[in-house]
Amino acid sequence: MNTTSLTAWDAARTQLDCAARILDLDPYIHERLRHPQRELTVSIPMRMDDGTPRVFTGYRVQHNLIRGPAKGGIRYHPRVDLDEMRALAMWMTWKCAVVNIPYGGAKGGVVCDPKTMSSRELEHLTRRYATEIGSFIGPTKDIPAPDVYTDAQIMAWFMDTISMTEGWSAISSVTGKPMEIGGSLGRQEATGRGVMLTAAEALRYRGIPLEGARVAVQGFGNAGSVSARLLHEADAKIVALSDSRGGIFNPDGLDPRAVLLHKRQTGSVVGFPGADAVTNAELLELDCELLVPAALEGQITAEIAPRIRARVIAEAANGPTTPEADPILHDLGVFIVPDILANAGGVTVSYFEWVQNLQAYFWSENEVNERLRLIMVSSFNAVLRAAETHRVDMRTAAIVLAVGKVGNAMRIRGLWP
Repeated sequence: MNTTSLTAWDAARTQLDCAARILDLDPYIHERLRHPQRELTVSIPMRMDDGTPRVFTGYRVQHNLIRGPAKGGIRYHPRVDLDEMRALAMWMTWKCAVVNIPYGGAKGGVVCDPKTMSSRELEHLTRRYATEIGSFIGPTKDIPAPDVYTDAQIMAWFMDTISMTEGWSAISSVTGKPMEIGGSLGRQEATGRGVMLTAAEALRYRGIPLEGARVAVQGFGNAGSVSARLLHEADAKIVALSDSRGGIFNPDGLDPRAVLLHKRQTGSVVGFPGADAVTNAELLELDCELLVPAALEGQITAEIAPRIRARVIAEAANGPTTPEADPILHDLGVFIVPDILANAGGVTVSYFEWVQNLQAYFWSENEVNERLRLIMVSSFNAVLRAAETHRVDMRTAAIVLAVGKVGNAMRIRGLWP
């Protein structure tokens, strides 16, 4: 296989195959895990605000349901495709297993550019998409959540559509909702907080003080902005930030709160006063203690990897490092907190939200954050132990740990009929 042309789905399967060899996994279980359990492709017809007819394509992939209902986000992006959904669903299976929450993995998306769509168009798109995949969705079957270019409002429309179909307020059918309709305190910051917690553990393991550590964050969306702010509040030095339009750099440090205000006013971090311009590629190669890739997948390639100067990488995005780049970074001594561990804070607090919805009893924000801290720190240490036991890197260790849990559940449950 030509590794330079690996798709996200190729990469996910390659990682599974590696873990299967290390575990000496039952070939039958291995082969089952290489295939999603269900895939659904739907057409979403719409009449745009100007009267133009459009038909969008949507997907929902459920990779595995052996440990519980499926869990995974929904993204709206022009680059969404079926292979990407398959890969992200598989990674969600491993992510849930790594942090030991009772879900399988799923992912969904619609091929569209939400930046060019009105609120009315986005609502229409969301409600029709929810209707088309509605028979697969529900609190005991598959629980969607926000992802790239979707948010709490999208989830509110999604939940309301399911509720109208079911005839009752199905608040536990999605997570990442507004507080007014069953959302959880702490959910908005959960992914970024999980990144911060695991990054801090990685720096501690490497003997690098968090205070004063230079941090570069690629991608200033929800996960990137929250992780940058929390690291800044922990006295790390944020030296670079970027979004899809470009990046900014200041060796003396940036205040993420001021940068976020600038982005809200101008639409981008670009042009922030007192900072130099950098490209997204240049940001990855900056000299720093901690690099947080929080954009899209496939950013750190084999070509870029030899020029990485960060000592720790905490992957806030899904799949930001390609498989061929991993061994290069390992040889350079770069310690990677892999995506299925680093960004698992989001799905963990989504699980908390689902539990609160089911029991109709809500927790304080301090309780949510403390429960998240305990899970993220214990999961980091479990992956670290697996890495030391199997003498592998952290990504391989995380997948080995997850595949082992899922494989054992499949073996115990057996095959029906």
